[in-house]
Amino acid sequence: MDTIIEIISVVLGLAYLYFLIKEQVVCWIFGILSSLLSIFLFYRSGLYSESILYIYYVFIGVYGFYYWNKRTGKNSTFEITELPLKTYVLLILLGEVLALSMAFVFDTYTDANAPYLDAHTTIFSFIASFLEIKKYLASWKFWIVINGFTVFLYLDRGLNYYTGLTVVYLVFSFVGYIKWKKKFKAQKITLN
Repeated sequence: MDTIIEIISVVLGLAYLYFLIKEQVVCWIFGILSSLLSIFLFYRSGLYSESILYIYYVFIGVYGFYYWNKRTGKNSTFEITELPLKTYVLLILLGEVLALSMAFVFDTYTDANAPYLDAHTTIFSFIASFLEIKKYLASWKFWIVINGFTVFLYLDRGLNYYTGLTVVYLVFSFVGYIKWKKKFKAQKITLN
C-alpha cells in the first residue's frame, strides 16, 4: 500500500513541477495533493522533519494558489525578481540556525532518522517554497542544493520512488532556473 501511495504522490509531484516551470497556477493543486500523501509516508519512515515540511507544503500550496491567482488576475505581468546578496546571506544564516535547532530537538527527543540532514532539507525547503511563491529566481538556486542533499536522505531511508522523483526535481531545478533566468533577463530588457 505504501508503494502505491508513493507512486501516486510522485506522479502528482511531477505534474506540480511541470506546471511550476511553466508558471501555471494549477501547479499548486498538484503540489497540495502530492504533499497530503507524502505526510503519511514520511511519518511512517521516521522522517519527522519531512512530515512537518509536507504539512507546510499543503499550507504554502493553498497560499501559492491564492497568491498566484490574485497576482495574475490583477496584473498579467507577475514578474520574476531577484534577491539582493544581503538577503541571501540572511536567509542562509537564519536557515542554518533554525535547522540546527530543529535537528537538535529531533535528535535528542525522538527516534528520528538522519535528523540533521532531514532538518536542513526541511528548513531550507521552507525558505525556497516561500521564494518560489513570490517568483524569486533564487528559489531555483536553493532547490538545486536542497534536492541534491534530499536524494541522499531518501536513498538512506529506502524511499526509491521519492529518490527517483528527487533526481528528476534536481535536473528540472536546473531547467527551471534556466527558463526563469531567461525570462528574468527579457523582463529587464523590456523595462529598460
